[in-house]
Amino acid sequence: MVSTTKKNIAALLLLSVTLLMSSCGSTRSKTTSLKGTTYKSKGVASYYHDKFNGKKTASGQRFSNNEYTAAHKELQFGTKVRVTNLENGKSVIVTINDRGPFSRGREIDLSKKAFMEISDKKTHGELSVKIELLK
Repeated sequence: MVSTTKKNIAALLLLSVTLLMSSCGSTRSKTTSLKGTTYKSKGVASYYHDKFNGKKTASGQRFSNNEYTAAHKELQFGTKVRVTNLENGKSVIVTINDRGPFSRGREIDLSKKAFMEISDKKTHGELSVKIELLK
């Protein structure tokens, strides 16, 4: 009887610690509660040059212009965002895996694949976009 009670207490203690740990975190981790909400109603998107293919991103992943990824200055790595071209309504979902852009006036750098999917101007390097947080 005593060993069953000890096991129950241990299980309850473990559950309490797990719940306590999962409730701790920074205010920046609230992106999951902002699912599907607008992060930026109007910003400028650009795309990575091919010279960055194979280089490590700030998250440690290797960059590929053939993936659906993006760089942002503040959003957490792994955050999924929907980027919508304000001129034609086309959108793409990308995962943040790098920091940037570092050019003045730009909000997000997209992989070339993601940029070309929403762009009508295949030779132009900037788009006016809306950014929505998904995860």
